[in-house]
Amino acid sequence: MSESHKKKDKAPEIIDTTVDPDSEEGHSDSDAEDFADHNAVDAGPSTSTSQKKKKKKKSKAKKLINSLRAKDDEIPQEVVDRVLDKVKTDGATSSLEINAENIRQALQQMKIMDVVKGKAGPGGLNAKNMGEHKFWATQPVPQPGEGVPLEEGYIEPSKPREEVRQEPYSLPKDFEWATLDINDPVQNKEVYDLLSLNYVEDDHAAFRFQYSAEFLAWALKPPGYHPEWHIGVRVSTNKKLVAFISGVPMTLRVRQHVIQVSEINYLCVHKKLRSKRLAPVLIKEVTRQCHLKGVFQAIYTAGVVIPTPVSVCRYYHRSLNIPKLVETKFCHVPRNMTLARMIRLNKLPSKTSVPGLREMQEKDIVAATTLFNQYMKRFDLVPFFTLEDARHQFLSGSGEGEIGTGGVGRREGQVTWSYVVEEPETGKITDFFSFYSLPSTVINNTTHPILEAAYLFYYATEVGLPPSEDQDEKVKKRLLALVGDALVVANEAKFDVFNALTLMDNVPILQDLRFGVGDGFLNFYLYNWRTSPFAGMNPEGSVPAGKGIGVVML
Repeated sequence: MSESHKKKDKAPEIIDTTVDPDSEEGHSDSDAEDFADHNAVDAGPSTSTSQKKKKKKKSKAKKLINSLRAKDDEIPQEVVDRVLDKVKTDGATSSLEINAENIRQALQQMKIMDVVKGKAGPGGLNAKNMGEHKFWATQPVPQPGEGVPLEEGYIEPSKPREEVRQEPYSLPKDFEWATLDINDPVQNKEVYDLLSLNYVEDDHAAFRFQYSAEFLAWALKPPGYHPEWHIGVRVSTNKKLVAFISGVPMTLRVRQHVIQVSEINYLCVHKKLRSKRLAPVLIKEVTRQCHLKGVFQAIYTAGVVIPTPVSVCRYYHRSLNIPKLVETKFCHVPRNMTLARMIRLNKLPSKTSVPGLREMQEKDIVAATTLFNQYMKRFDLVPFFTLEDARHQFLSGSGEGEIGTGGVGRREGQVTWSYVVEEPETGKITDFFSFYSLPSTVINNTTHPILEAAYLFYYATEVGLPPSEDQDEKVKKRLLALVGDALVVANEAKFDVFNALTLMDNVPILQDLRFGVGDGFLNFYLYNWRTSPFAGMNPEGSVPAGKGIGVVML
């Protein structure tokens, strides 16, 4: 590169050509080869005959691995047949209960393709990746191999404000810190642009979250928010925003402990600057700002595995606009199924079914808040809402004007949909549900540039109170009706898909409401707090799947 070219290579043009040790890149297919060799080892004596058998087994295993590598989109028939034969031979289940299609679906749900390629773990990365997070080894978080703690509580004690670092952390040359004012339309748009072009994508780089100005205002300005916790990094010369991280205050109950935490979210670095290692500095700076406010614990989520998740939840998807979902490759028409039949099987009623269901209003906030906090006692990791919190979460994002001004079934700028059930005779609020809108950009698709996605938010029902012998069955029956009506409302508002996680009381109702298992995982983390794992996609001890987690992260 010429000297004149080097001088022109300013910060905005820096492109990451290195391999980030925290990423999946840089790992060869040697893991798959090791898998083949390891599984071909015979424990028998070392004779020439046994050596030949080993070699033959190795070659068969490698052939199987290679067939897996060759096809990214489907499980090879050879794999399906071999698993099917093995199951039937072992007699683990009746041959009437198992068939090739069941095997194929099970393998796809297990993400066997990624497992073989050395990519998969609970959140998409394996133990090798997790062990290379040198930054997290310096932080007060549970480290791999520590095991279940004997006592729950903080890892590092809180400090008085005067002992907290007063100066911002140093940034690489050509960059400077900035505090983002989300109330300013120009700065709000800067955050929107950064996230829309550089934030979370799915595994196949086909979809990317698209955060509207209204969504950012709703997510980043809860009651008592601190502007100093909305932290950006700009290029010194042209002031371009190239990185962002945010925190908002939350009162969190961690089993029997109630603590003040910051909810950390939207960590994003411009794609061309990933090699500058800005992410650790952003994390340290937002941590410093939280410490200055006397907050020493945090909750955050990620699709990747870092030290150390307290729970893992899985995404499920309820298809609404099936033709569009198929055309954008969000989903596909299963084998032995036609598009028309798929549409017919997933058709929703045209009207809601629960008597007394209506939109939540200001007059409902007291009752809804009380019901929410009582209902959340069913779970182990939950937020506590004041009246102001509930008003913000359920009503502040309801949009402007009348329904229809923002499109069919929507108000202008609407982010949240919140509904209550009112007893006609008494006026008592017995239930509520809510969901929010977070569309995704469909990358490189001019026909369908936006995928309209709804996400199940919080709900509560007095059926869950007080505890009773058949409480869980009653709650399931009630939630089938409530969330079923949420699907109807979302369908009327022209959403394409309705998403939910395996948390709260979601797990028992997902299959009955025709949610399909997704390939996305969400790992939950606590900063500076040691605790035993919470039931998410899997049960923990006597706690059923889902019921450990009662907090919905935006």
